[in-house]
Amino acid sequence: MEEQQSPFKAAIQPGLTIGLISLALTFIAYFIDATLLGSAWFGLIALVVFFGLIIYFGRQYRTEIGGFMTFGTAFNFSFIAILISGIIGLIGQILLFHVIDPSLPGVLGDLAFENSLKMMENFGASPDSLPPGQLEEMRANTTNQFTLKGQLTSFGIGIIIYAIIALILAAILKKRDKSLDY
Repeated sequence: MEEQQSPFKAAIQPGLTIGLISLALTFIAYFIDATLLGSAWFGLIALVVFFGLIIYFGRQYRTEIGGFMTFGTAFNFSFIAILISGIIGLIGQILLFHVIDPSLPGVLGDLAFENSLKMMENFGASPDSLPPGQLEEMRANTTNQFTLKGQLTSFGIGIIIYAIIALILAAILKKRDKSLDY
């Protein structure tokens, strides 16, 4: 009888795969047009691909362990895969923003600031009504997201978001053996 892999071991390969695919999408978008990295459409497409791959690999793991998976096992598998993927993405973004193209954080920061102003206008607020100091603070905050410290802070906060996403995915992936109910 084969020994089943723990969810932690089983999540390593999918996490690496998803991380590398995510990294490839990031670099493809960068080479096509760097401003795509700040686009909502790119983020949405990446999120759909990300969720699809986690569900695919989670179902594959569920099949490997006999077709049933508890919520806890599904959560552990999803969270570890997402965490590994996130670490790979963080390393790739650090390389992109600080080694390959150090001017990119400024470009993306300006783009994010402009998008924030457009969003304010869409909600009926006028950016002109804000004091200049507050506008500069907004600009600085959007640009700081792309610094090394900002990226590490975002990753730290992202771990909480990863846990929430893993909870959602675990609810999707779990499958109870109803024959054990009696």
